Amino acid sequence: METTREHELREAGLRVTRPRLAVLGVLADHPHADADTIVTAAREQHPSLSPQAVYGVLKAFVGAGIARRIEPAGAPALFELRVGDNHHHLVCRSCGAIADVDCVVGASPCLKPSDAAGFVVDEAEVVFWGMCRDCQVEAAAESVQIEERHLNEEHDMIEEHDIREGARA
Repeated sequence: METTREHELREAGLRVTRPRLAVLGVLADHPHADADTIVTAAREQHPSLSPQAVYGVLKAFVGAGIARRIEPAGAPALFELRVGDNHHHLVCRSCGAIADVDCVVGASPCLKPSDAAGFVVDEAEVVFWGMCRDCQVEAAAESVQIEERHLNEEHDMIEEHDIREGARA
């Protein structure tokens, strides 16, 4: 009996192979994974799987429209199975966490250039950058700790000054 993943590969015109099934499973379990993460996870199922084989599978998946390659600035290429819906991404500047964002205005592409320069635009790729909730909480806690240290240092300096002044009197 054919599995859903096998069917998906055949529908995309790809042969069903164990490396392809392994990579497809990893992408399903790890959206926005980089190639190294995919290699490591796929090797848990197939220890002899080479990085080059995984790269070849990823290239075939992107070419067949099964997977999407995203390239946030300053980060390695990431791969996901969510394709064909023109969604965007939020990237945390601090920890690198990534979240999907549905298109902000409906029909694809949801953004139109002011001048298409003769291009027929069929997709808009937007990456929103900011700080995720966990990093905001961590940054706020660090800020409070720094403020407390400064207040303690200030308090110690005042105390030291008062002690010196008392000794002079």
